[in-house]
Amino acid sequence: MVNKRIGYVYPGSLAEKHGISAGDTLISINGHDFHDILEYRFLISDISVTLELLNSDGTSKTVTINSDYEDVGIEFEEALIDTAKSCTNKCVFCFIDQLPKGMRETVYFKDDDTRLSFLQGNYVTLTNISDEELHRLIDMRVSPINISVHTTNPELRVKMLNNRFAGNIYERMKTLAENNIFMNCQIVLCSDINDKSELENSLNDMAALHPYVESVSVVPVGLTAYRDGLAELTPFDKEKSLEVIKLVEALQKKYLDELGTRLVYLSDEFYVMAELEIPDAEKYEGFPQIENGVGLISSMREEFESALEYVPEKEYKRTVSLVTGEAAYGFIQSLADELKKRFNAKINVFPIKNEFFGGKVTVTGLICGCDIINQLKGKNLGDVLILPEVMLRDND
Repeated sequence: MVNKRIGYVYPGSLAEKHGISAGDTLISINGHDFHDILEYRFLISDISVTLELLNSDGTSKTVTINSDYEDVGIEFEEALIDTAKSCTNKCVFCFIDQLPKGMRETVYFKDDDTRLSFLQGNYVTLTNISDEELHRLIDMRVSPINISVHTTNPELRVKMLNNRFAGNIYERMKTLAENNIFMNCQIVLCSDINDKSELENSLNDMAALHPYVESVSVVPVGLTAYRDGLAELTPFDKEKSLEVIKLVEALQKKYLDELGTRLVYLSDEFYVMAELEIPDAEKYEGFPQIENGVGLISSMREEFESALEYVPEKEYKRTVSLVTGEAAYGFIQSLADELKKRFNAKINVFPIKNEFFGGKVTVTGLICGCDIINQLKGKNLGDVLILPEVMLRDND
């Protein structure tokens, strides 16, 4: 449902100077109707814009703003203006389908909105937009788009997403590339389904679309203890993780020689499960997929070593406690040991077992407060307990 009512006007903005107020409704821009935030941004990005508005009292007004490309300074009551599109798939690996009951309602919303992909970096499957909508994105030069590909094999993608409209992903990606739209791609890897030769074929297909496919992440399927009635999936272990690493690193070498980029990157979990060292920071080429847990450890190691240069050489007397997930425990403990040795610091590192989600969930970002409280009860935490920010809601 489209809601064009203005929720906030920035103090001192062009909108405020022209008498626009919260509660007003923006009807058109330069005589053009708009249906969502992307169309709004596309139409508003002109040196001069004429806005038709409906005042909160029901009267209308027209305002012409010579913006010189400056933002006019308004926010809408609904961030997208339109309602966010939910997912129409029933993926065999869907994490939301594996959530326990009783969490806050927003956690269960399955977002699959291409507009949020551009605005917030969300990954989308492109299964719930029409060809007309796809070309509207192209016309507005919406780039990059973050795409959950999983496989380029049409029949396999239909099966994995449980959606008969899911098989045309590679054709749509070729359309985007032909129109100079850049893409970052993601593969959620499921053992004995889209790995091995299927993974190699999918990566080679995407490499053929470089430079418009800028990067690809490969992450292992996340499995909780709440999979009753869902597809039977096998978690990755050390042996299977080693197979994935061997395949992907061979392709990275090939792509680096042929394309000048490694293109595809594995999430840190594969290296942790395989009990291998995480690659050096330079091998992540600027960390284009860090939001998918790709290169987090390497990036933190680089930041840690850089920050050490600014720490005064003295003894630190307070006792600090850190919490982390089981997967990152070894790495975080190694950083703590380095600080202990260098500064005689007193640091405790507590790995938190994820009892809330159970299963094979070991990443830090999915640890809940209840597990931290229960497992640290009665422990000597010293002067301060430090929580990783990935455990907290963004901007909250």
